[in-house]
Amino acid sequence: MGEYLVVSAPVASERSRALKDDARIAGMAVSDLAPNTWLAVSGPHAPKTLGVGAWTLIGDVFNRRSPVLLDIGDDPFSYERKLVARFWGRYVGIRLSGAGEVTAVLRDPSGARECVTWMQEEITLVASSAPDWLLRRLSPPWRIDFECLARALRDPLMSSGALPLDGPISIPPGAFQAFPLETPAEPLWSPALFVKRSRESRLDPNTAGTRLRSAVDEAVSGLAGLPPAMASEISGGLDSGIVASSLVHQQSGNVRLWLNAHGDTPESDERPFVAALADRLGISPVSVPLASAPVTEAGLMRISGDWRPGINGLDVHHDLDWAQRVEDAGATAIMTGKGGDSIFVQGATTDVFTDLWRSRGLRSLLHPDVLNLAALNEISIWSMVREARRYHRQGSRPPSRDDGLLGHSAGERTLHPWLAAGEDIGPAKRLQIAGVIDNISRHAPSLQTETIDVLNPLCAQPVIEACLSIPAPMMTLGGRDRGLARHAFRDRLPELIVRRRSKGNLTRIYGRMILNSLDVMRPWLLDGRLAATGILDRAGAEILLTRENLMWRGHYGEIMVAAAFEAWVRTWEARLVRPA
Repeated sequence: MGEYLVVSAPVASERSRALKDDARIAGMAVSDLAPNTWLAVSGPHAPKTLGVGAWTLIGDVFNRRSPVLLDIGDDPFSYERKLVARFWGRYVGIRLSGAGEVTAVLRDPSGARECVTWMQEEITLVASSAPDWLLRRLSPPWRIDFECLARALRDPLMSSGALPLDGPISIPPGAFQAFPLETPAEPLWSPALFVKRSRESRLDPNTAGTRLRSAVDEAVSGLAGLPPAMASEISGGLDSGIVASSLVHQQSGNVRLWLNAHGDTPESDERPFVAALADRLGISPVSVPLASAPVTEAGLMRISGDWRPGINGLDVHHDLDWAQRVEDAGATAIMTGKGGDSIFVQGATTDVFTDLWRSRGLRSLLHPDVLNLAALNEISIWSMVREARRYHRQGSRPPSRDDGLLGHSAGERTLHPWLAAGEDIGPAKRLQIAGVIDNISRHAPSLQTETIDVLNPLCAQPVIEACLSIPAPMMTLGGRDRGLARHAFRDRLPELIVRRRSKGNLTRIYGRMILNSLDVMRPWLLDGRLAATGILDRAGAEILLTRENLMWRGHYGEIMVAAAFEAWVRTWEARLVRPA
């Protein structure tokens, strides 16, 4: 989606002038925001600027159709809270003093655009990425924070939290950060505020469905208006089908290519569903084989040069293939359905009943979906009641990656601030919030984003707020995963997709990729820096990284994530070596 760099320094700063020259040499477009502050932008969709009061917003900014203005009372941050309510998009905000120096920054609630800031000598910097030329010029005195890195490896929700570096600071989504940076960030927005609205609402299915569909249409049409021509992913699943149907229904964007990738296993080939969607929407999709090849050290290092480990870029061959296909079609962006599983509440589990029990008590037994939830989970109603009462006493635990790969020093389990702020929220809604947190990483860099813009409307603020403000039992209407989404878009989608119970699965394909890459993966992890620091359990990893164990137990995802973290450490240790 393009990169930005803001540099604020005294007018006479030699280093600021040198950085400006470096930025131009790197191909960035440079402009002055004030005599003391300049902005450089680049990328397939270079960020634009918009002035809103004392703020300069950098990125893509849209007016909300129906902003939700929460009661904020007497609040020194009331203007900024109204700002993040009235606008949505992929932006960061910069506020300048009368002398033209940066005094504060803020980040949009979706976290779509990274916002990292730090001060070095006389210079204040705010950046979305960490290019080599910038680090060479600054030679910052940073070190890798291995404790923070270990927490992020242990807890997937921490991957978009604090940076695993001891110098720069990542501003949390929906937060305000004043300078100097010793001042704690002020949260302007949090999911818990909208979950509270869900407990106060009394929605019928049609009203809730209208709210959901309106939010999706707003996000789709806004993002579709950014590129002159675009492609749209259609996997054959519900989420990408909803996005595609919204594009067609609203006649949004100039869609040059409807793109599907199919695997060579039955569960990874969704072309029958794609064909049904194409017939319903009147589109002509192009279905291509999923690009896959063994993992290489070069590929891992190539995705590891940014602020965080390159988890979003692990599908290297697929990303390169799709970027090329989109460009060949004359498009500059692709729209996806990523993020729908979590925000639409895919898991119609007993957690949904627990949320219902917490709000209604015994009256929850009269809910029309109770029997369906019990049948779907193959459990009795009274067992669901017992689980709900047990949750009230025990609460929930944060998610964690497999312990068999990680050492004892791989970080303590902690709660993400958005979850810590909602301890009284039920488990289904907590899982939905965890999905919102996880979706932040879907905006992260990849080899695809180097050349085309990747648009994720189901991870956008209008959709997030609408779904959080609808009770979990309504989101699983009919006792079905994503039940409300099915209901809301039933007149736009083919019956085959609306009623579909199966889900595409690429596990066998990616498992085979790792099996064929063991000659690279074993020494990469067993003799790597994570093992040397104790974050990785070398003995456990040696057991896991065998053909027999992988075929029996899997753990492909954990292994690939660990490989990405290893590459990031090697990349940054080389970068942070101070010149003699």
